[in-house]
Amino acid sequence: MPDAPPAVVLAGGLARRMGGGDKPLLPFGGGTVLSAVLARLAPQAGPLAINANGDPARFAAHGLPILLDPVEGHPGPLAGVLAAMLWARSLGAATILTVPGDAPFLPTDLAARLTLAGAPAFATSGGRPHPIAALWPSALAGVLRQDLADGLRRVQAFATAHGARPVEFPSPLDGPDPFLNLNTPEDLARARRWL
Repeated sequence: MPDAPPAVVLAGGLARRMGGGDKPLLPFGGGTVLSAVLARLAPQAGPLAINANGDPARFAAHGLPILLDPVEGHPGPLAGVLAAMLWARSLGAATILTVPGDAPFLPTDLAARLTLAGAPAFATSGGRPHPIAALWPSALAGVLRQDLADGLRRVQAFATAHGARPVEFPSPLDGPDPFLNLNTPEDLARARRWL
């Protein structure tokens, strides 16, 4: 896609409801959940990176930059959004697309439709917000760093505070919600059935 924004997969969650470990590295289809996410994301984005903490070698097979949270203490996905914004700034990019690392059915027009809405913008489906699937201005990095220092943890609260526009994505009649997150073993089993 011409002028496609860079994109970062947020894969740094602690996966407590899944029993711990890396949800994106769970087997899915012929690869992993992460490989399914990247297959959907790569054709619609510019440079790609993964936000994750711990040993970066576990993601080496994907050959992508690994962005560590730039703040201590595992403050949640907003820290990954900050890592993404800082990386975008290092690339000279005005915007950055973020997506969750456990959503293998992402829309193939996610970047285009969020870009059309203008940053900041986030996805919704079935009336539910999915603020991690969002396009952010990289210029908000300084503000977000301060908000994190002040204790902000909710991505939706940050998005709303900066006037992010919701963009509705319909669920297909014969398929899963495009933002189905694999939070539990039951979610994973359901997603595998959709394959």
